[in-house]
Amino acid sequence: MRDLPDDLLASVFGFHSWRPGQAEIVSAVCEGRDTLAIMPTGGGKSLCYQLPALCRPGVTLVISPLIALMRDQVRALRAAGVAAGALTSGNTDAETEDVFAALDAGRLRLLYMAPERLAATGTQALLRRIGCGLIAVDEAHCVSQWGHDFRPDYLKIGALRKALDVPLAAFTATADAETRAEIVARLFDGREPETFLRGFDRPNIRLGFAAKDRPRAQIEAFVRARRGQSGIVYCATRAKTETLARALAEGGHSAIAYHGGMVADERRLAETRFQREDGLIVVATVAFGMGIDKPDIRWVAHADLPKSIEGYYQEIGRAGRDGAPADTLTLFGADDIRLRRAQIDEGLAPPERKAADHARLNALLGLAEATGCRRQVLLGYFGEESAPCGNCDLCERPARLFDATEAVRKALSAALRTGESFGAGHLIDILTGNATDKVKARGHDRLPTFGVGRDLGRGGWQAVFRQMMGRDLVRPDPERHGALRMTETARPILRGEQSIALREDSVEAARSSTRTEAKAQVGEGDAALLAALKAKRRALAEAARVPAYVIFPDRTLIEMAERRPDSLDAMAGITGVGAAKLARYGDAFLAVVTGAEAAPLHPARRALAGRDAGAIFDRLQAAQVALRRGPDGTGKPLNCTHTTLRRIAEARPTTLTDLARIGGLGEQKLERFGDAFLAILRDDG
Repeated sequence: MRDLPDDLLASVFGFHSWRPGQAEIVSAVCEGRDTLAIMPTGGGKSLCYQLPALCRPGVTLVISPLIALMRDQVRALRAAGVAAGALTSGNTDAETEDVFAALDAGRLRLLYMAPERLAATGTQALLRRIGCGLIAVDEAHCVSQWGHDFRPDYLKIGALRKALDVPLAAFTATADAETRAEIVARLFDGREPETFLRGFDRPNIRLGFAAKDRPRAQIEAFVRARRGQSGIVYCATRAKTETLARALAEGGHSAIAYHGGMVADERRLAETRFQREDGLIVVATVAFGMGIDKPDIRWVAHADLPKSIEGYYQEIGRAGRDGAPADTLTLFGADDIRLRRAQIDEGLAPPERKAADHARLNALLGLAEATGCRRQVLLGYFGEESAPCGNCDLCERPARLFDATEAVRKALSAALRTGESFGAGHLIDILTGNATDKVKARGHDRLPTFGVGRDLGRGGWQAVFRQMMGRDLVRPDPERHGALRMTETARPILRGEQSIALREDSVEAARSSTRTEAKAQVGEGDAALLAALKAKRRALAEAARVPAYVIFPDRTLIEMAERRPDSLDAMAGITGVGAAKLARYGDAFLAVVTGAEAAPLHPARRALAGRDAGAIFDRLQAAQVALRRGPDGTGKPLNCTHTTLRRIAEARPTTLTDLARIGGLGEQKLERFGDAFLAILRDDG
């Protein structure tokens, strides 16, 4: 008779009571029911499949995304007397031989694998041979296109479960409704598993945000106040992890960098040091952290805005897993938002995915620019209600608000009067009365909204638009190069049926800031188009298996974004677009700029793109169409071929005799078109 879960909880794992939700989940998994459990980081997810593995027959296969996480769990299980092993690319030959020997002897109860190993020849046969009786999937959000850490190899798990015909239990700490629906579809063939949603609140974690103002100094001050405590600083780029880690080390802290560009041995050493050393700080990209099992991380700081609210929640959840108080700080600024928008727009995802990712970023901005308790905003995003927490910066020091109804209505009006076709930069030019060439060329200096917002200034309006996106009043439209489109949420405000308050401190800080932002490659109004052009370049480069710059260098794409060519002739005038590249890529990039497929051109006309002869060709063709049936419209239809028109445009004859030598013009065509063609050529000369 097998031991009962309650007995094993104490005798093997040393716990004398269940954490909230654990007992019900363990019972479902032990009974062989398909299970989906969403539990907060630190809620004891791993126990919910490790303990059932000891109660059920056969071997439990645990699919986990990171080698470091698997090694940590195997080490902890063995220390508790549980026979567990992992087959990973990080194993030594001896370790792999030991695992196979334990499997052959029937000793192993849990076998860990990365999803990438499922495709290996013989994996399915191995699992059948050893009697795999349960599949547990850790970090199950990785199966979802909507999740924030998508891993394509997770898509093989559903087929494996079906082939083995065994129950499956999936676990994650972060999954909104869309992600949960895709997990069910991908892993459970659409059959509804027993679902446990055990809450997202981590009341021991203090939430804090701050606008960037000398960000390195802000991070150094935050870390200095927590000297000697283990923590993680997340950065958006690899280079920044190294420079910030060096700065913290020079400040007397024990700090190391970690990112995906490091060699495997260096990453493994960093992971090992972080697990074993007290007070070590890791400055990392998001490559570090998924599945970290260190309970006493006392703080997490974000030197740059994360990609999404799910990513933010997952990353701060690595602090305070022991239940003791932990702190967080997230810095954000205009450059962060531009970077995250560009990463979405430059991706190869379909438009609906990009729109959803922009909405998720909007939700994170809403948390950053919250007007009340941050925990209420965070939990509300995941569908939970809560009272003010008393453990966030805004509960401790409430934000100053102002009635922003009129300002928001002006901003919405500017967007609507310009056809919802422009980003915040252009709309701010209109509102502040900045008559740029772009504003004047489109007649937007004559709009009623031109200059109505001079009182706020450019920085103030940037803060207003940022907060409007955070409240989901406007969203960037990926199909229109980031143009802001009004949502249904904004309509009552525009109609005067509803008021809205925004943060006055954010607006004042933006208006008075003397910080210098990093110079963007293009103006704010052209940034989304540049991102779309880069996405097209990336797709073409991957298809051709060449570096992106071989298609076009950044300089060429920047010029396209700024000049916005509307024809192949205009495209040919862009620096770096020669005849061969125009022929090969011109239509594709023109479609990105104009938003529509280019009208087909005859090869003879296409060969003249960007040359003076091209314009002459068009005028010759128009004259030919007008005279096709003669001056009075009753003659026999006559036409010159495109090739003949091209020769005329290039040779530019000045007499009928010269024209006749071109070829392709008989006596009748010379008589009908000759004088008209020569007149065009003289005018051009």
